[in-house]
Amino acid sequence: MDTPSHQVEYEQMLLSRHSFMSKRGGRRADGLMDRSAYIMLSRILMQGPMSIGELSEAFALDASTLNRQTAAATRAGLLERIPDPDGGMARKFRLTEEGSRLLEQERAGIVEVLERVMGDWSEEDIAAFAGYLRRFNNGIEAIGGRPWPREG
Repeated sequence: MDTPSHQVEYEQMLLSRHSFMSKRGGRRADGLMDRSAYIMLSRILMQGPMSIGELSEAFALDASTLNRQTAAATRAGLLERIPDPDGGMARKFRLTEEGSRLLEQERAGIVEVLERVMGDWSEEDIAAFAGYLRRFNNGIEAIGGRPWPREG
C-alpha cells in the first residue's frame, strides 16, 4: 500500500464485503427485503415516482432487469404502478404504504447495526465520517454522471 489512495482502495474493498443486509440470500438475518429492493425503494422514496426508463438510467441497468425487480416488488406489495403524475405516457412506480413502512423498518435495523459498530465513536467523528462518505460518493456519482438525490 504505497499511497493513501491505495489504502482507500483496500478499505473500500473490505467495506464492500460487509453488508448489513447480507447474512443469507442478500438479507440480514432479521432483514425484511433484499439489497436491490432496499436500494430501489430508497431511490423512489427520495426522487418520487419513477418509470422503468428512469430507473434504468439511475441504476445503469437494462430494462429487463428492472422489470423483474419492479415486478417482484409489486407482487410483494412494496410498489404500485400509477399513471405519470406529470402526464407522460410511461407508467411509473411509487411506494405503497406497506413499502414505505417496511423500508423505514429496514433502515432502522441497519442504523441500529451501524450504531453498534460506531458505539465508541464521538458524535463529531460520526458526523465527519458521514461527511467524507458523502464527498466520496459525490465524486463517484460525478464521474458516472448519476447523482443520487439527497435530503438537505
